[in-house]
Amino acid sequence: MKTTLAQAIQGAIEGLIRTGQLPLFDLPCIQVERPKDEQFGEYTSNIALIAAKIVGKNPRELAELIKEQLTINNQQETFFEKIEVAGPGHLNLYLAQSVLGGVVETIAARQDQYGASDQGAGQSVNNEFVSANPTGPLHLGNGRGGFFGDTLSHILRKAGYAVTNEYYVNDAGEQVLKLGHSVLKDEEAVYGGEYIETLHERFKQQTTNNKQQDGEGVVRETGEWAAEYILTHFIQPTLKDQMRITFDVFTSEKQEIIERGYVEKALEIFKEKQLSFETDGALWLKTTAFGDDKDRVLVKGDGTKTYFASDCGYILSKMERGFTRLILTLGADHHGYRARIEAAAQALGFVGRFDFVFVQLVRLMKDGQEVRMSKRAGNVVSIDELIERVGPDVARFFFLVYSPDTHMNFDLGLAEERSQKNPVYYVQYAHARLASVLAKAAEAGLDPDRGDVTLLQDPKERLLLAELLSFPDLILDTAEDYAVHRLPQYAIRLADRLHSFYDACRVIDTEQPAMSEARLRLVKSAKIVLSETLRLIGVTAPEKM
Repeated sequence: MKTTLAQAIQGAIEGLIRTGQLPLFDLPCIQVERPKDEQFGEYTSNIALIAAKIVGKNPRELAELIKEQLTINNQQETFFEKIEVAGPGHLNLYLAQSVLGGVVETIAARQDQYGASDQGAGQSVNNEFVSANPTGPLHLGNGRGGFFGDTLSHILRKAGYAVTNEYYVNDAGEQVLKLGHSVLKDEEAVYGGEYIETLHERFKQQTTNNKQQDGEGVVRETGEWAAEYILTHFIQPTLKDQMRITFDVFTSEKQEIIERGYVEKALEIFKEKQLSFETDGALWLKTTAFGDDKDRVLVKGDGTKTYFASDCGYILSKMERGFTRLILTLGADHHGYRARIEAAAQALGFVGRFDFVFVQLVRLMKDGQEVRMSKRAGNVVSIDELIERVGPDVARFFFLVYSPDTHMNFDLGLAEERSQKNPVYYVQYAHARLASVLAKAAEAGLDPDRGDVTLLQDPKERLLLAELLSFPDLILDTAEDYAVHRLPQYAIRLADRLHSFYDACRVIDTEQPAMSEARLRLVKSAKIVLSETLRLIGVTAPEKM
């Protein structure tokens, strides 16, 4: 809808240019948004404020010209009920009833495909997220990044992209040795917690000879065994069974990147392009040539390849698999890593889009105090402990309702509320209420599909129709900028509209069947959109509560 309205405004401006009321000029991007205050129409645009300086006119004067031309054009298409100029030059757009009511027809035709598009047709996206080291259970930060990445993949797929959800398993390098020492409980042990005790006991049970456990080979072998165990017994079950996240690919750094030669292949590419050089016995990549603040080491003086070298090989692996867009979700503590990764991708010749999302820290709070739940994962709270306590629906919704780049205090007290104070229950109750209304309507012999949408004239009905109309734009915008917090916020807003509508408008009235069936048709449409919104964020849509 925003694109359609922007095109209408563009057509009006072009008409003003043709008639000599405006000079020929390069038209800036026309922004059309939903207003924060519902009294200012269904949509608003600030194009007059932006273009006024270019054409040498007062913004409000320009807005009036655009309004007049839109009104002339509207006589043929009857798209707007009215157009107002407000403040310094904002264009407030009130849509015609036929346009608002038309959304019900569209939803009826498309059902849960409403909002789907071919925006991403022909584009292949690699969506890498979580990728936690297999050295312990997933913590709250992993959970936040996991729910974000999973929801983003749902949105991208709805927008027509082919998406591969990928988890990179860092099962090589120093962290594996540290894990080995920890499982062996020697003087170099780093990790602690109940899971380490479990691994230690299992290792003792399956090991027949513990006499040479101080050798690095034994330590590494122990670490590799433990990493595989943690991945398959802790991380993957948590992701699939508790977090409801499905990964298409788990890529092992050791087996898929190092042993298959991707690191060596990347180093050879850098050499051929004369982008690597040797200094003090180490091999470096000229990442400064691509915007990094300093060059990066690929191979140390002792011949050991760095983590960065493996990352270069991993990027090459993604390139060879034909992805046109790479998305990498990382913890905020990895922010400084972005420049070198982007530099490596450019050095390797990646010409697609490479996007980074950084997820900020999470604190678990109750009554203003930080909560420590147990020592299962050492000194951090594991995501599975939280889900066991509040449930997957609440966990997902609470994490997703905030932008990932903001620090988050997870309100455990509110999350444990089993009432409409809890936004998850508030939204789910709205869905269950819609289901109940439709069931009662069927018992009363009312058929929503017979509803005449032209009867929907009440202000609360208009607000609900406008909210439903905005859903496809929500998907398109989020597939572009990854602001997935829009969806749970939209679900809350839609629930608000639904409760207001239901409280103001009598839906089931057998004495006014035509009005009832029109409203029931709106209810049916709203249920489809709310259910789909909840599906996209991975939250259940109950029929009863």
